[in-house]
Amino acid sequence: MKFYYHPISGNARRVWIALLEKQIPFEPILLQLDGDQLQPEFLAINPFHHVPAIVDDGFEVVESLAILDYLEAKYPTPSLMPQEVKAIATVRMVELVTINELVPATVPLMQQMVQLSVAPEKIEAAQQRIAKVLSFFESKLSNTPYFVGENLTLADIVAGSSSFFLSFMGIPVDSYPKVKTWLEQLMQRESFVTTAPTPEQIEAAKPLAKKQLEKL
Repeated sequence: MKFYYHPISGNARRVWIALLEKQIPFEPILLQLDGDQLQPEFLAINPFHHVPAIVDDGFEVVESLAILDYLEAKYPTPSLMPQEVKAIATVRMVELVTINELVPATVPLMQQMVQLSVAPEKIEAAQQRIAKVLSFFESKLSNTPYFVGENLTLADIVAGSSSFFLSFMGIPVDSYPKVKTWLEQLMQRESFVTTAPTPEQIEAAKPLAKKQLEKL
C-alpha cells in the first residue's frame, strides 16, 4: 500500500494514525505541497490534488473518511469501529461534527496565526463555534478513556487529530475537563506521538499555509 501525505495535514494524519493502529504495512510517500500534488502522476490518483490518498493493490482511494472506511472494511482487526448501534452513531456524529464544524471554525484562527488580517468579529465567531464543538465533545465523553468506551475508534482519531492544533491557535481546553483528559491520553499513544508534526515542521509550513489561506 502506498500512502501519500504531508506531515502538517490533519486529514492525512487521520489515515496515518489508522494505518499504525491497525499495523498495516505501507509505503509513505511525502508530497511537498508547493507543487508535488500537481504533478501528473499524483493527479492521476487524485485529480483534486489533495492529501491523503492511498493506492492499495492498484485501487486508489481519496478523501480521508473514505480511506478510513476502506481500511476498516478491508483490515477489520483491530477494529476501530464499534458494532453497537448507538456507538456507531456516536462515532459518526463525532467525525462529522469535526469535519463540518470544528475544522471550518479554525480557518480564521489559522489565518491569524500566519499573520493575515482577520476582522475581530470573525475571530470571536470562530472561538464561539469551537467552544460549541468542545462542549459537544465534553457531553459525549463519559468516564471511559474514549468516546465509546475503553477502545480507540475512528471518532477519537478524527477528532483528536484535528483538536491537536487548538493549542497552537490559543484555544485552551481547561474548561472542558473530559476533553482535556481525553486529549492528554490520546497524545500519549504511540501512533499519535509518531505522527505529531514538530514545531519546526509547523513553522516551516507557515509560508505555504499563508498563501493558501489568503485565497479563503
